[in-house]
Amino acid sequence: MFGSLNILVRQNIGRIQDYATLVGGSVGRLVISLGYFIAIANTLAVDDFGLFATASATGIILSRLVAFGFASPMYRIATSKKRLLGVYTPGLIVGGILSLPVISLVAYLVYLLIFNGEMPLLAFLCIVFAEVVFWRTMEITTIILNGLYRFAAGSILVIIATIMKMLAAIAFAYFSDASIEQWGIYYILANASSALIALVFYYPRVKLRWCVKLYLARWVDSLAVAAAEIVYYAQAELDKILVLAIGGPQVAGVYAILMRLVDITALPVRSLFMLIIQQIMRSKATIQSLKYRVIFETAIAFISFSGIMALAVFTWIFPNVLGSNVAEISPYLVLVAFVPVFRNLTEYHSELLYAVNRTLLRTTNAAIIGFMKACFLSWIFVMFASDERWFIMLNVMFGLLYLASLLLTYPAMRRVAPLLSKNSND
Repeated sequence: MFGSLNILVRQNIGRIQDYATLVGGSVGRLVISLGYFIAIANTLAVDDFGLFATASATGIILSRLVAFGFASPMYRIATSKKRLLGVYTPGLIVGGILSLPVISLVAYLVYLLIFNGEMPLLAFLCIVFAEVVFWRTMEITTIILNGLYRFAAGSILVIIATIMKMLAAIAFAYFSDASIEQWGIYYILANASSALIALVFYYPRVKLRWCVKLYLARWVDSLAVAAAEIVYYAQAELDKILVLAIGGPQVAGVYAILMRLVDITALPVRSLFMLIIQQIMRSKATIQSLKYRVIFETAIAFISFSGIMALAVFTWIFPNVLGSNVAEISPYLVLVAFVPVFRNLTEYHSELLYAVNRTLLRTTNAAIIGFMKACFLSWIFVMFASDERWFIMLNVMFGLLYLASLLLTYPAMRRVAPLLSKNSND
C-alpha cells in the first residue's frame, strides 16, 4: 500500500508542489483575510456589515460584465498561447472602457430597487466600483499569472491585495466614525491601490498589438461566457441580496458574517479547483474516469468539512478571538458544517463545465440552480427567520442544490463524451 502511495506521489510531484504553492498563498491570504474580516466586522454595526456585504455581492456580479466577458479568453490564452497576450490585452482594455456605462446604469437601477433608503448612494457606488473596476483588474492579472503557471506570483499578488484591504479596515477602525459612508471611501482606495500594484508590478510585459478582426471573432464566445459568469455569480451571491430584501439589514448582517466565515475556509479548496481544471484542460479525457471523479469530489468535500470544523473548534476554544460581533455568531458554525461541502462541490461542477467548453450548459445549470436557490432561501427566511432553525435548513438547501448540480452536470458530460475524446486527441 505504502509502495503504491510512494509511486503515486512521485508521479504527481509537480502537481503536489504546485498545490503546495497555491495553498501556501491561500494560508497567507487566510490569515490576512481573518485580520481584515475581524477589523471590519467589529467596526461596522451588524446591519451596516450586511449592507456592505450585499453591495459587495452586487459589485461581484456586475464585475462579470467588465469588457463584456472578454476577460474570459485571457486564461486560456495565457495557458496555451501566451504569445497572443499582447494582442488580447488591448481588446480587454477597450472592452472594459465600453462596458462601464452599461455597468453604471445597471448598478443605479439595482440601488433604486434594493438599497434606496438603506444606504447612501455614494457608499453603494464606491463599494460596487471597487469590485467592478479595481478588484476585477487585480483578479484578471492573477488569472493570467496562474495561466502562465506563475502560481507564486499570483498568490503573492492576492496576498498583497488582501493586505491592502486589511490595512484599510484597520485605518477605518481607528480613524473614522465607523459609518458605512466612510468605509465606502476606504474600500475603494484600498482596491485601487491593489489594481495599481497589479498593473505596474505583475501584469506580464507584452508588446501591445491591435487586431479588431480577432476581437470581433472572440467576443461572440466572450459574451456567452459573460452571460454564464453573470448567471453563475448571481446564483452564488443572490443569497445576500434576498436575505436583505426579506429579513432586513440585521438578519442580512448575521447571514453575511456567517457566510464570510464559510468563504474564508474555502480558500484552500479553490486552489485545488485550479489544478484540477488545468489538468482537465490539458487532457479532457481525465474527467471521463469514474475513479478520478470520485477522488476529486471526495478531496473537495474532505478539505471543505475540515476547514469549517477547524474554524468552529478554534472559535470555541478562543471565543473572542474574532471580536465581539463575530463571537455572537461563530457558535453557529457547527450548525452549518455541511454548507461549505455542498457549496464548494456545486461550484466545482460549474468549473468542470468551463474546463470542457460547455458554456451554454454551464449557463443553463447556473440559472436552474439559481432559481432553486432563490425559492428555497425565500421559503427558509419567510418561515424561520425569527428562530435558529434557519441555520440548519441552510445545510438542507445547499445539499439539494448539490444533488441538482450533480444530476445536471455528469449525465450531460456523458452525452458529450465522444467530443471530449476527440478534443483530448487534438
